[in-house]
Amino acid sequence: MPQASRRRALTAAAAAVSIWGVSFIATKIALREAGPLLVVWIRFGVGVLVLGIIVALRREFTTPSVRDLGQFTVLGLIGITLHQWLQSTGLTTAQASTTAWIVSASPIFIALLGWSFLREPMDRARILGIVIAASGVLLVVSRGDVPSLVTSPLDAPGDLLVLCSAVTWALFSVLSRRALTHHPPSRLLFFVMLSGWILTSILMVLTDQLGPEISLTRQGLLALFFLGVFCSGIAYILWYDALRHLPASQVGSLLFMEPLITVGAAAIVLGETITASSLFGGGMVLAGVWLVTRLRHRTQ
Repeated sequence: MPQASRRRALTAAAAAVSIWGVSFIATKIALREAGPLLVVWIRFGVGVLVLGIIVALRREFTTPSVRDLGQFTVLGLIGITLHQWLQSTGLTTAQASTTAWIVSASPIFIALLGWSFLREPMDRARILGIVIAASGVLLVVSRGDVPSLVTSPLDAPGDLLVLCSAVTWALFSVLSRRALTHHPPSRLLFFVMLSGWILTSILMVLTDQLGPEISLTRQGLLALFFLGVFCSGIAYILWYDALRHLPASQVGSLLFMEPLITVGAAAIVLGETITASSLFGGGMVLAGVWLVTRLRHRTQ
């Protein structure tokens, strides 16, 4: 792959991860005024509208086959309905920073799935990068007290649900890479998100969550707008574009940046303090990501 194309793909993935890093805080704000399933339903309802406009502008609308519809439904179930419900439900009790750390385990699962099913290499440099980045993430979220985080990593009831969401995201990323060989990213994502939103709508009806009157403040509406337009629309397009050109494990390694971004956004939005251990841990995260991406490119 040309160096310029590789840089563009990495930049797109990094931008998507940056948006998702802030999404944990936006989700926490939205969850103050709405339940997890309702947040997912509104978020991806807006996301479908945004993606529909993008697909129309790119003139990529086509009538999917029955086989395509089945594939879209499976991806929508895993990557939208299940993954987002697990994460949103977990965030009702889990802290945003803790959630960012747990989700950062996704590249480990992505690398394993990519190695197992896509025959992507797993060399020593990549393993070293993952270890360094993971250590940095631990330092960031523990604020220097790593032993306490290691001995009791799942204090909040929602932490286990968030951990499960890391696995579903890894599976979604690997399966999406295969699907991208047959569909442009924006078109594939539109149908996947539409399928996931329809499945979520069915759950909303079955659980009778569409009946009660919904009352949201300006802050809640802004949080849902950000989640729908940026996190579910623009960021997913960027992520898919990157997955189309780079190995799943290489793109997934950038998810290690999320805790650093979440800490910075929390300081601005919530007034949380950034400690020296957070800055040092963040440097380790970036160093680990550089090892995974840069050294992998040199061995090609």
